[in-house]
Amino acid sequence: MVPEQDFLTISTIWSQLAQRAEQDKSLHLADLFAADKTRFDRFSLECSGLLADFSKQRLTDEGCDLLVKLADERNLASWINALFSGEVVNSTEDRSAKHWFLREPADKAPLVHEQLGSMAAMVNRILHGHWRGVLGDAITDVVNVGVGGSDLGPLMAAFALQSSLPPEGLTRPRVHFASSMDGSQVSQVLQELNPRTTLFLVSSKSFTTVDTLHNANTARRWLARGLGLSPDDDSLLRCHFIGISASPERMTDWGIVSENQLLFWDWVGGRYSLWSAIGMPIALTVGMEGFREMLAGAHEMDQHCRSQPWEQNIPVMLALVDVWNINFLDIRARAVLPYDGRLKHLPAYLEQLEMESNGKSVSRAGDPVDYDTCPVIWGEVGPNAQHAFFQLLHQGTQAIACEFLMTARRYTEDVHSESLAELEGQHALSNANCLAQSRLLALGERALDPSLALPSYKRYHGNQPSTTLVLDELSPRVLGSLLAMYEHKVFVQAVIWGINPFDQWGVEMGKVIATDMLEVLTDPDSAAGLDSSSMALAQHIANKQGKRCG
Repeated sequence: MVPEQDFLTISTIWSQLAQRAEQDKSLHLADLFAADKTRFDRFSLECSGLLADFSKQRLTDEGCDLLVKLADERNLASWINALFSGEVVNSTEDRSAKHWFLREPADKAPLVHEQLGSMAAMVNRILHGHWRGVLGDAITDVVNVGVGGSDLGPLMAAFALQSSLPPEGLTRPRVHFASSMDGSQVSQVLQELNPRTTLFLVSSKSFTTVDTLHNANTARRWLARGLGLSPDDDSLLRCHFIGISASPERMTDWGIVSENQLLFWDWVGGRYSLWSAIGMPIALTVGMEGFREMLAGAHEMDQHCRSQPWEQNIPVMLALVDVWNINFLDIRARAVLPYDGRLKHLPAYLEQLEMESNGKSVSRAGDPVDYDTCPVIWGEVGPNAQHAFFQLLHQGTQAIACEFLMTARRYTEDVHSESLAELEGQHALSNANCLAQSRLLALGERALDPSLALPSYKRYHGNQPSTTLVLDELSPRVLGSLLAMYEHKVFVQAVIWGINPFDQWGVEMGKVIATDMLEVLTDPDSAAGLDSSSMALAQHIANKQGKRCG
């Protein structure tokens, strides 16, 4: 494992970056662009179907050079080598983090491709209409039952790619997702489905996740009632359930037959698991060939991250820009703004990827950090966000970094179609809004006619930093590149901050406390010893339910 570094903030380069930020704080992006007509050329990179433009970040050449030196000082090359060598990089759980290995070619990862082959067989049976329910009906609907990484990643990618044409001659099922533990999602989904034609994917790394198993049990009882069978009927479980987990024994104990089990490994973190069989909803949307294309795009980005110098490395430079904003410009929030409705669920996916990974306040060495780490991340589809929170971005009191995403090509079918021309016009309108918003945020009122004398309430200061990511098109391959880029960016930031991005002990502790509270709500007499707020809330709920807290 790479040796731990001394405290970050006592390094000479860190001090130089702080001095550079103080020196540059009076610079305005409008002035930087006016003084340098080649700024875009030097502050943008392109790879694997992606263009990353960070020229609208409040960053100078000198600051960029210092950030690159910081990456070297933090042994980034050694850490990247450790990650891709399968060394233990998750120190608190004594694990490697080999999600990238799921994207390796077959000759380097035969066990991975063995599981991909098993998944392909199931996917093809469903897409060809050969997978039948217990009463002989072809499957028309598939429900993914999972939570966290077993839900957010597959949901995001399947939704993003659902406008892709299904493989020729195949009929893809409708894919649904149920994750909330209160049962509201699964209840609503089941109301719309026919038990004779519904298949459930139960996705859980440990196969002990309370949320997932409660929803799976609800689905099991719903099927049994609708089909007139016992919930333990072997044929019901064989025809209507597939299990995806790193724990085959627990899947078997629950009732998933061995031939309906898909496996992944302990070294795959939940929020990195969409590349494994957890990504089956994606494969059902684009076919196995499309899923393999997504893996190939991610592998291209893996190779880019491993091989390129920092100045030419997209995930590294995006990570360093975030470090600059958070630690030196005191910008501790980032809005993710896709100007393509198909990326609607990307902000939620990134919230988990980044905040669960880097929302840490203790270093790898176990010491409290004396600097900020992960920013608060939120977002919305750009055109919707313009009518919601963009007012705060343009004229609010806080500096907020933005990340714009757009697609260069959208509708590529029959160019002579009248409806296609209308859709292309809408795509152009969306892209125009994206470019306009990033320009106004950067330049402020200087983006307008400089001769205009605006009243104070119409003034736009600008100088709000942003990055724009342009996808050639939203294909499986380019989406794979984009998601791998974000994964590596998160890892690079963790290396700079000296934290472990692969554990989530705050989440685990929350699960423990929730189990204790469940006992209280089930048996109000066990509430003794709680804090006064929790005691009062439990008492209130018990009163409403006709129970009594002791």
